[in-house]
Amino acid sequence: MKANVKVGIVQFPGTNCEYDTQHAFAALGCETQILWHKEDQISTDTNLVVVAGGFSYGDYLRSGAIAKMSPIMKALKTYANNGGKVLGICNGFQVLTETGLLPGALKRNEGLHFISRHHNLKVISNNNSFLQHCNVAQVLNIPIAHHDGNFYIDPDGLKELYANDQVLLKYTDSEGNIDNPNGSIDSIAGICNKEKNVFGLMPHPERAMESLLGSDDGRRMLEGFLNA
Repeated sequence: MKANVKVGIVQFPGTNCEYDTQHAFAALGCETQILWHKEDQISTDTNLVVVAGGFSYGDYLRSGAIAKMSPIMKALKTYANNGGKVLGICNGFQVLTETGLLPGALKRNEGLHFISRHHNLKVISNNNSFLQHCNVAQVLNIPIAHHDGNFYIDPDGLKELYANDQVLLKYTDSEGNIDNPNGSIDSIAGICNKEKNVFGLMPHPERAMESLLGSDDGRRMLEGFLNA
Protein backbone atom coordinates (compact mmCIF):
# COMPACT_ATOMS: atom_id res chain seq x y z
CA MET A 1 0.00 0.00 0.00
CA LYS A 2 1.24 3.44 -0.87
CA ALA A 3 2.03 5.36 2.32
CA ASN A 4 0.36 8.65 3.22
CA VAL A 5 -2.15 8.71 0.38
CA LYS A 6 -3.76 12.15 0.37
CA VAL A 7 -7.29 12.44 -1.03
CA GLY A 8 -9.04 15.75 -1.70
CA ILE A 9 -12.85 15.68 -1.90
CA VAL A 10 -14.62 18.49 -3.74
CA GLN A 11 -17.68 19.99 -2.06
CA PHE A 12 -20.24 22.16 -3.87
CA PRO A 13 -23.47 23.65 -2.47
CA GLY A 14 -25.82 20.68 -2.74
CA THR A 15 -23.18 17.95 -2.51
CA ASN A 16 -24.39 15.22 -0.14
CA CYS A 17 -21.83 12.43 -0.42
CA GLU A 18 -18.63 14.22 0.56
CA TYR A 19 -18.60 12.85 4.10
CA ASP A 20 -19.50 9.32 2.98
CA THR A 21 -16.55 9.58 0.60
CA GLN A 22 -14.32 10.95 3.31
CA HIS A 23 -15.32 8.10 5.63
CA ALA A 24 -14.60 5.52 2.91
CA PHE A 25 -11.09 6.73 2.19
CA ALA A 26 -10.31 7.29 5.87
CA ALA A 27 -11.29 3.65 6.44
CA LEU A 28 -8.61 2.73 3.90
CA GLY A 29 -6.02 4.69 5.86
CA CYS A 30 -5.91 7.77 3.63
CA GLU A 31 -5.46 11.36 4.71
CA THR A 32 -8.54 13.27 3.53
CA GLN A 33 -9.38 16.92 2.97
CA ILE A 34 -12.66 18.57 1.95
CA LEU A 35 -12.07 21.08 -0.87
CA TRP A 36 -14.67 23.86 -0.90
CA HIS A 37 -15.72 24.85 -4.41
CA LYS A 38 -14.38 28.40 -4.06
CA GLU A 39 -10.83 27.21 -3.51
CA ASP A 40 -8.63 27.86 -6.53
CA GLN A 41 -5.67 25.60 -5.84
CA ILE A 42 -5.07 21.91 -5.25
CA SER A 43 -2.01 20.94 -3.24
CA THR A 44 0.71 19.33 -5.33
CA ASP A 45 1.07 16.48 -2.83
CA THR A 46 -2.56 15.37 -3.40
CA ASN A 47 -2.67 11.82 -4.79
CA LEU A 48 -6.34 11.77 -5.77
CA VAL A 49 -9.19 14.27 -6.08
CA VAL A 50 -12.75 12.96 -5.81
CA VAL A 51 -15.70 14.94 -7.10
CA ALA A 52 -18.36 13.54 -4.79
CA GLY A 53 -22.01 12.80 -5.46
CA GLY A 54 -25.05 14.88 -4.65
CA PHE A 55 -26.99 17.62 -6.37
CA SER A 56 -24.52 20.45 -6.97
CA TYR A 57 -26.42 23.74 -7.14
CA GLY A 58 -29.67 21.77 -6.96
CA ASP A 59 -29.04 20.38 -10.47
CA TYR A 60 -30.41 23.66 -11.88
CA LEU A 61 -30.08 24.10 -15.63
CA ARG A 62 -28.53 20.66 -16.00
CA SER A 63 -26.68 18.33 -13.62
CA GLY A 64 -23.16 19.71 -13.18
CA ALA A 65 -23.71 22.69 -15.50
CA ILE A 66 -23.20 25.33 -12.81
CA ALA A 67 -20.59 23.42 -10.83
CA LYS A 68 -18.25 23.40 -13.81
CA MET A 69 -17.86 27.17 -13.44
CA SER A 70 -16.64 27.04 -9.84
CA PRO A 71 -13.02 28.11 -9.16
CA ILE A 72 -12.06 24.62 -7.94
CA MET A 73 -12.82 23.19 -11.37
CA LYS A 74 -10.21 25.37 -13.07
CA ALA A 75 -7.70 24.07 -10.53
CA LEU A 76 -8.95 20.53 -11.09
CA LYS A 77 -8.43 20.79 -14.85
CA THR A 78 -4.85 21.91 -14.30
CA TYR A 79 -4.33 19.09 -11.80
CA ALA A 80 -5.73 16.48 -14.21
CA ASN A 81 -3.85 17.85 -17.21
CA ASN A 82 -0.65 17.46 -15.21
CA GLY A 83 -1.42 13.78 -14.66
CA GLY A 84 -3.20 13.97 -11.31
CA LYS A 85 -5.80 11.28 -10.66
CA VAL A 86 -9.47 12.31 -10.50
CA LEU A 87 -12.55 10.26 -9.64
CA GLY A 88 -16.08 11.54 -10.27
CA ILE A 89 -18.89 9.65 -8.53
CA CYS A 90 -22.52 10.14 -9.63
CA ASN A 91 -22.95 13.94 -9.74
CA GLY A 92 -19.16 14.07 -9.88
CA PHE A 93 -19.28 12.07 -13.11
CA GLN A 94 -21.82 14.54 -14.46
CA VAL A 95 -19.55 17.46 -13.50
CA LEU A 96 -16.56 15.85 -15.24
CA THR A 97 -18.48 15.40 -18.49
CA GLU A 98 -19.72 19.00 -18.30
CA THR A 99 -16.15 20.27 -17.92
CA GLY A 100 -14.89 18.09 -20.78
CA LEU A 101 -12.54 16.07 -18.57
CA LEU A 102 -14.56 13.02 -19.65
CA PRO A 103 -16.42 12.48 -22.93
CA GLY A 104 -20.16 12.02 -23.33
CA ALA A 105 -23.08 13.32 -21.29
CA LEU A 106 -25.54 12.14 -18.63
CA LYS A 107 -29.22 12.44 -19.54
CA ARG A 108 -32.43 11.87 -17.61
CA ASN A 109 -33.04 8.20 -16.81
CA GLU A 110 -34.97 6.42 -19.53
CA GLY A 111 -37.84 5.70 -17.12
CA LEU A 112 -37.86 9.36 -15.92
CA HIS A 113 -37.70 8.28 -12.28
CA PHE A 114 -35.04 8.53 -9.60
CA ILE A 115 -33.46 5.12 -9.02
CA SER A 116 -32.02 4.12 -5.62
CA ARG A 117 -30.99 0.50 -5.01
CA HIS A 118 -28.09 -1.92 -5.16
CA HIS A 119 -27.22 -2.96 -8.70
CA ASN A 120 -24.66 -5.28 -10.23
CA LEU A 121 -21.77 -4.05 -12.35
CA LYS A 122 -19.44 -6.07 -14.54
CA VAL A 123 -15.79 -5.06 -14.82
CA ILE A 124 -14.95 -4.50 -18.48
CA SER A 125 -11.37 -3.29 -18.05
CA ASN A 126 -8.93 -3.38 -15.14
CA ASN A 127 -6.05 -1.87 -17.08
CA ASN A 128 -6.16 1.20 -14.87
CA SER A 129 -5.40 2.24 -11.30
CA PHE A 130 -9.07 2.45 -10.29
CA LEU A 131 -10.01 -1.18 -10.99
CA GLN A 132 -6.62 -2.87 -10.85
CA HIS A 133 -7.70 -4.98 -7.86
CA CYS A 134 -10.75 -6.30 -9.72
CA ASN A 135 -10.84 -9.04 -12.36
CA VAL A 136 -12.18 -8.56 -15.87
CA ALA A 137 -15.77 -9.91 -16.03
CA GLN A 138 -16.01 -9.82 -12.23
CA VAL A 139 -19.50 -8.84 -11.05
CA LEU A 140 -19.71 -6.28 -8.24
CA ASN A 141 -22.67 -5.22 -6.13
CA ILE A 142 -22.69 -1.42 -5.81
CA PRO A 143 -25.52 1.01 -4.90
CA ILE A 144 -26.90 3.41 -7.50
CA ALA A 145 -28.85 6.59 -6.72
CA HIS A 146 -29.53 8.95 -9.60
CA HIS A 147 -32.10 10.69 -11.76
CA ASP A 148 -29.77 11.69 -14.60
CA GLY A 149 -27.61 8.61 -15.03
CA ASN A 150 -28.36 7.77 -18.65
CA PHE A 151 -24.90 7.93 -20.24
CA TYR A 152 -24.86 9.02 -23.87
CA ILE A 153 -22.15 9.44 -26.45
CA ASP A 154 -22.43 9.57 -30.24
CA PRO A 155 -21.52 6.48 -32.33
CA ASP A 156 -18.05 7.75 -33.25
CA GLY A 157 -17.36 8.61 -29.62
CA LEU A 158 -18.51 5.16 -28.52
CA LYS A 159 -16.14 3.49 -30.99
CA GLU A 160 -13.32 5.63 -29.65
CA LEU A 161 -14.11 4.64 -26.05
CA TYR A 162 -13.77 0.97 -26.93
CA ALA A 163 -10.72 1.51 -29.13
CA ASN A 164 -8.91 3.24 -26.26
CA ASP A 165 -10.02 0.79 -23.53
CA GLN A 166 -11.99 3.55 -21.79
CA VAL A 167 -15.16 1.56 -20.96
CA LEU A 168 -14.66 0.34 -17.40
CA LEU A 169 -18.00 -0.91 -16.07
CA LYS A 170 -21.40 -2.04 -17.36
CA TYR A 171 -24.73 -2.54 -15.61
CA THR A 172 -25.61 -6.24 -15.40
CA ASP A 173 -27.47 -8.79 -13.33
CA SER A 174 -25.72 -11.02 -10.79
CA GLU A 175 -24.69 -13.42 -13.57
CA GLY A 176 -23.06 -10.71 -15.66
CA ASN A 177 -25.85 -10.43 -18.21
CA ILE A 178 -26.82 -6.93 -19.34
CA ASP A 179 -29.42 -5.35 -17.04
CA ASN A 180 -29.68 -1.67 -17.88
CA PRO A 181 -31.50 0.39 -15.21
CA ASN A 182 -31.37 3.83 -16.83
CA GLY A 183 -30.98 3.50 -20.61
CA SER A 184 -27.24 4.20 -20.75
CA ILE A 185 -25.79 3.45 -24.17
CA ASP A 186 -24.32 -0.07 -24.22
CA SER A 187 -25.29 -0.28 -20.51
CA ILE A 188 -22.16 1.71 -19.64
CA ALA A 189 -21.81 2.58 -15.95
CA GLY A 190 -18.27 3.98 -15.84
CA ILE A 191 -15.52 5.26 -18.12
CA CYS A 192 -12.10 6.92 -18.02
CA ASN A 193 -10.20 9.36 -20.21
CA LYS A 194 -7.62 8.27 -22.80
CA GLU A 195 -4.76 8.92 -20.38
CA LYS A 196 -6.44 6.76 -17.70
CA ASN A 197 -6.06 9.28 -14.92
CA VAL A 198 -9.64 10.66 -14.87
CA PHE A 199 -12.44 8.25 -13.97
CA GLY A 200 -16.21 8.62 -13.73
CA LEU A 201 -19.06 6.32 -12.73
CA MET A 202 -22.68 6.74 -11.68
CA PRO A 203 -22.73 3.99 -8.97
CA HIS A 204 -21.45 4.74 -5.45
CA PRO A 205 -18.47 2.60 -4.35
CA GLU A 206 -18.14 4.72 -1.20
CA ARG A 207 -21.49 3.27 -0.08
CA ALA A 208 -20.24 -0.31 -0.49
CA MET A 209 -17.47 -0.45 2.09
CA GLU A 210 -19.01 -2.77 4.70
CA SER A 211 -20.75 -6.10 4.16
CA LEU A 212 -23.06 -5.24 7.07
CA LEU A 213 -24.59 -2.55 4.84
CA GLY A 214 -25.12 -4.88 1.87
CA SER A 215 -21.74 -5.02 0.12
CA ASP A 216 -18.07 -4.30 0.59
CA ASP A 217 -17.25 -4.50 -3.13
CA GLY A 218 -16.52 -0.78 -3.18
CA ARG A 219 -13.37 -1.35 -1.12
CA ARG A 220 -11.53 -3.23 -3.85
CA MET A 221 -12.46 -0.49 -6.32
CA LEU A 222 -11.17 2.39 -4.20
CA GLU A 223 -8.13 0.42 -2.98
CA GLY A 224 -6.78 0.56 -6.52
CA PHE A 225 -5.79 4.17 -5.93
CA LEU A 226 -3.66 3.21 -2.93
CA ASN A 227 -1.17 1.38 -5.14
CA ALA A 228 -1.21 3.81 -8.04
